[in-house]
Amino acid sequence: MSHDPILVLAVDDLEQNLRLLDAVLSPRGYGVITAASGEEALEHLERHDIDLVLLDIMMPGIDGYEVCRRIRAVPRWRFLPVVMITASGDQEKRHALEAGADDFVSKPFDQAELIARVASLARLKRYHDTIERQAAELARWNVELEARVASQVDELERVNRLRRFLSRQVVDVVLDHGDEAVLASHRRDIVVVFCDLRGFTPFAEASEPEEVMGVLSEYHAVLGELIDRYEGTLERFTGDGVMVFFNDPLPLEDPARRAIEMAIEIRDRVGDLTAAWHRRAIDLGIGIGVAQGYATLGRIGFEGRFDYAAIGSVTNLAARLCAAAAAGQILVAQRAFTAVEEHIAANPVGELDVRGFSRAVRAYAVDGIRHPENRVAP
Repeated sequence: MSHDPILVLAVDDLEQNLRLLDAVLSPRGYGVITAASGEEALEHLERHDIDLVLLDIMMPGIDGYEVCRRIRAVPRWRFLPVVMITASGDQEKRHALEAGADDFVSKPFDQAELIARVASLARLKRYHDTIERQAAELARWNVELEARVASQVDELERVNRLRRFLSRQVVDVVLDHGDEAVLASHRRDIVVVFCDLRGFTPFAEASEPEEVMGVLSEYHAVLGELIDRYEGTLERFTGDGVMVFFNDPLPLEDPARRAIEMAIEIRDRVGDLTAAWHRRAIDLGIGIGVAQGYATLGRIGFEGRFDYAAIGSVTNLAARLCAAAAAGQILVAQRAFTAVEEHIAANPVGELDVRGFSRAVRAYAVDGIRHPENRVAP
C-alpha cells in the first residue's frame, strides 16, 4: 500500500471548526485541505487525490447531503470515504446514509472517536486503492501477455511453416537472425551426399503402393535420424533419392568428414534394412555418391511453397556418382576424399566417365572409418 500521508478534505462553513479539525489531524500525520462550502469542496476533489472527506451537513449553498450525492455520482469517487458531521439527530443520520455517507461524527465531536473513525476508513480506502492499482496492473499485464502470446503464436506458426519445407539447420539460422534474409542467394563451398536405392523402380512397379510407402517410411526414418545427428542440411526427398549437403547454412568443421562418416553409417544401417527386406523378397540396396565444391545456395520456389536448394555442378557430380555406385557402395570424388584420407579408408576406382562432365572424374570407393572411436558425430 502507499506510504504517502492520508489526505483529508475537511468541509465546514465555520472557520473555527476547520481550524479545530486541522489541529486534531495534522499532528497525527494527516494532510488536511479545508473547504468553506460545498462548491469549494467539489473543486478540491477535482484538483487533489483526496483519501477521505469530513463533511458538515448544514452549509449555505450546496449542503452536505447534496455534496455527498454528487460525490457518489462520479465513478472514480464511488469508494471515497465520506464522514458526515451531524448534530446527532437520527433523521440527519438517515438522510446522510441515503445520500451515501459511510460514517458519522456527532457535534461536538470527541477527538479520540474522530481519529479512530478517520483511521479506520482511511485504511479501508488505501486497501481499496491498492486493489484498484493491482487490478489496473493486472489488466495491463494481461494486455502485454496477450500481445506476447499473439506474437509467440505468430512466431510458432512461422516456424511450423518453415519446418514443413526447410531443414532444421535452415530454420534455426532464420530464427537466430530474426528474418529470412539469410535465405537469399549466396555462394559457398559445400559437400554433397546423394543416395538412392538400387532396384527401387522395378520394386515400385511390381508392388502395391502401401508396401512401397512402408519401405520408404523405414528408409527415410533411418536417413532422417542420421542427417540430423551429423548436422547435414536436407535439400530434398525424391522418392528413394535423398540429397544432403554440409557447411551451409551453418558453417561446420570437417564437412567432408561429417558427410562421409554419415554416408558410412547410412550404408550400414540401411544394410540392416535390406537384409530384412530380402527376407520379404524385396531386393533393394543403397548406392551413395559424395562430392565437394562450390555451389549457389538460397531459397527457390514461389509464394506459398519454397525450398532451400543448392545449385551447381557439385550436386550433379554427387548424383552421378550415386548412380554409378553399386548396391552397398559409396563413391567419393577426389577433392572430398583428399580432405578425409587420414580418417577414411578407401580404394581408388579409377577415372569414371560421368554424364554431364567433359572430363573423367577420379573416384574412390569407401571401405570404412580408420578409427571408428573418433567419429565426428556422437
